[in-house]
Amino acid sequence: MAADRIYTPTEAAAVSGMAVKAVHNAIDKKIVETKPDLRPSGAARRALTQEGLLRLKLWHGVGSALSAERREKLFEAIAAMPNAKTVRADELLIVDVGAARKQLDAQIRTLDEAEAAIHRDKGILGGEPVFRGTRIPVRMVAAMLAQGASAEEILEGYPALAPRMLELAAIWVAAHPARGRPKTLDEQGLRLKSTQRLTLKGDPRSSRSGTAA
Repeated sequence: MAADRIYTPTEAAAVSGMAVKAVHNAIDKKIVETKPDLRPSGAARRALTQEGLLRLKLWHGVGSALSAERREKLFEAIAAMPNAKTVRADELLIVDVGAARKQLDAQIRTLDEAEAAIHRDKGILGGEPVFRGTRIPVRMVAAMLAQGASAEEILEGYPALAPRMLELAAIWVAAHPARGRPKTLDEQGLRLKSTQRLTLKGDPRSSRSGTAA
């Protein structure tokens, strides 16, 4: 992790494996400090530093087992020994800080890889995020995974995808949650091929089918 890099709350949630609400909760409780996101594309009013990201990870992992005072002592010990692999929180608890850093580094590399592999182009599906060289919507892939579709099913339906791209879709969407109402099919550059109306049990009307342009 670059020392001067900052992370939005959603990026922090994506790489730490926490819910965004939990990240904001940690910020509100002053568990982690924040700073304004001054990047050209930055819109977050509060962003986390490298140290804040590590604190967030440790708070999520062992913070509930420590009082506020003991937790602060742990963070102070980590700051005093930034390269230590393990840090003693108290006489009974030793924290594997090295493992936390390693996990964060791996997730950050995955997010960086996703950022490089995914882009938006107004000429492709109306600017919907897609994998470079394809017209495959990243949010659609992530939604399929979230709804229980297996990797094998998705890869069979979209041969242009590679297994690694499914991981990239999941972490990218976690770091960039959609805002506002979902786009319609037309807005995504897609067209509805056919529709079918089904009747409920006991409905005297018969089912009908039609075709939409």
